[in-house]
Amino acid sequence: MRRWILALLTLSAVLLAAATAGAAGNGHPDGAVYTLTNSPAGNAVAVFARAADGTLTPNGTFPTGGLGTGANLGSQGAVVLGESRNELFAVNAGSNSISYFKVKGNGVEWQATVPSNGTTPISLTLHDRVLYVLNAGGTPNITGFVVNGDDLTPLAGSTRPLGAGTAGPAEVAFSPDGKVLAVTEKASHTIDTYVVERGIAGPPSTAPSAGATPFGFDFDNRGNLLVSEASGGASSYDVAKDGAISPISPAVATHQGAPCWLVTSKDGRYAYTANAGSGTISGFSVGHDGTLTLLDPSGVTGNLGAGSHPLDESVSNNGRFLYVLVDGFHQVGGFRIAADGSLTSLGAAGGLPAGAVGLAAD
Repeated sequence: MRRWILALLTLSAVLLAAATAGAAGNGHPDGAVYTLTNSPAGNAVAVFARAADGTLTPNGTFPTGGLGTGANLGSQGAVVLGESRNELFAVNAGSNSISYFKVKGNGVEWQATVPSNGTTPISLTLHDRVLYVLNAGGTPNITGFVVNGDDLTPLAGSTRPLGAGTAGPAEVAFSPDGKVLAVTEKASHTIDTYVVERGIAGPPSTAPSAGATPFGFDFDNRGNLLVSEASGGASSYDVAKDGAISPISPAVATHQGAPCWLVTSKDGRYAYTANAGSGTISGFSVGHDGTLTLLDPSGVTGNLGAGSHPLDESVSNNGRFLYVLVDGFHQVGGFRIAADGSLTSLGAAGGLPAGAVGLAAD
């Protein structure tokens, strides 16, 4: 009897190993990374399958039903995943629309494409079934939608102007609790905040950025706002319940060129800027009070090489990997994030067209 039990256990282990191996060869068992081709002839989501070790493999493109521009949008958040990681949202900056996908099997499945209620949508953010878009063209604005099953419904009363009203906004994003929306305005060197009640954004409150050209940003786990400054640094801010912001770490220099994109690690302990001008990544430790300190005095935590021109960034949902859109080489590069915040290169996967934008990792 014991021999039969051991044989059955052995057979079960073999079958489980085979099933696991089969899943590993079927699409992206450990996750995926998404970006946009941004083609003016027809925008599409480009999917990269992620292996357990964090390396990427191209896994096809999926039309959005809209158009791109073929050029860098100068923004962060052009493609975002839903909170369940089973939904994906993308901007179509060339046709003034937003596309909604369900994440299915080896890729994504188109659900809907709707007008963005403005022109040149460049950034998206989602909280609790409410999606906001930042429209950068014409008279820039933010406007909201409700995610209803397989459709997006405009949210009445949610359209708001930007605080400074100038050209050159970069990103819109919800605070972790969904009670505040923030927008960076590059041309006016200002940061807008909107108090959100029942999904509706109130009027903007505008404050000067601590450094010039505020660009991409993220929030840490305590709700502090961390902002990259294309002029050469990063800053952090306390965000009050009424949306008012006050500097914590004003203009911490990266010593690198054009730090335009910023993301935080999943545990909120680290932040990383992508430095388009120098082909590097700068890492910061994030204090309990939101203070920023460079991990390396040189400002170089990761190096993508001369001419790489890194743009958008995203951290995998398991917190282990940082991914970067490598515009200069038309690739997505990856790094393993160590416990101390240091980065180890995982190489890159290519095949993207010129002008690809946005990055989201699950």
